[in-house]
Amino acid sequence: MRKYMIFLFFITTRLMAQEDNVYMFCYFKDNGQDGLHLAYSRDGYQWTALRDDRSFLTPAAGKDKLMRDPCIIKGPDGLFHMVWTVSWNEKGIGYAASKDLVHWSAQRYLPLMEHENALNCWAPEINYDAKNKRYMIYWATTIPGRFPDTDSSGDGRYNHRMYYVFTKDFKTFSKPEILYNKGFTVIDATIKEQDGQYLMFLKDETKLPVPQKNIRIAASRYLYKDYGAPSAPVTGNYWAEGPTVLQMGREWIVYFDKYRDHSYGAIRSADLKNWVDVSDKLRMPTGLKHGTVFMITQKEFETFFKE
Repeated sequence: MRKYMIFLFFITTRLMAQEDNVYMFCYFKDNGQDGLHLAYSRDGYQWTALRDDRSFLTPAAGKDKLMRDPCIIKGPDGLFHMVWTVSWNEKGIGYAASKDLVHWSAQRYLPLMEHENALNCWAPEINYDAKNKRYMIYWATTIPGRFPDTDSSGDGRYNHRMYYVFTKDFKTFSKPEILYNKGFTVIDATIKEQDGQYLMFLKDETKLPVPQKNIRIAASRYLYKDYGAPSAPVTGNYWAEGPTVLQMGREWIVYFDKYRDHSYGAIRSADLKNWVDVSDKLRMPTGLKHGTVFMITQKEFETFFKE
């Protein structure tokens, strides 16, 4: 009887914890000129824009002052840390922090690739490395001539690889290093941990000679190195980009931008091998582009967004 009661308490606690979560989606619209947009969901499928889909933060970092591809995570310091793409052609990214997702710190430009002959810094993301108590920022950059074998395989002059840095305070950074290079142009990586393994969901950006433009998965035992060859595409016969991943119970949902079709898509899996397209179940804010999904508690949601 006692074991049954303990089991029942465990299951009830887990269910209550799941119900206490609110799923959040940070995203941009148009070219990112008006800044940060936020939406929320209870089930991972029906998404509602907050603040009538008006911007929560106007871009101020970088020369072009855009806010594309926002990524937000909550750190152990209790702050929400955000990075984003400031321009199509600048060598750094934007950064700001917030206690409540509404009021943000002064925005800063992080010149991560200013030392290189780089063309860009696109779609940065952040993971927290709890073991070493540091953040890893990673993004896609093209450095002309660095990987000449694939210089003509992408869009125009772009031939991206994934790079990363470590930081503990978002003020000092390690030297940028290659995160992923498997002989093809790659962008839009996002990393999730599962049972001590790291899974990188990435976009194969190859356009020539045969277009790929799909989402694949690579795995490693380490956050920052040794990712293997990519899986076969997990997305279908359309061009997809900007994957962001939600673990909902035992299920994984990968959201992505079907950018040529001007729509959003999603696939679902329980084993990361067999994927079902669930795009028809999605209800997204009009014009939503390339963002990141994360979770907050119900209490945080009620506190942050009370009218």
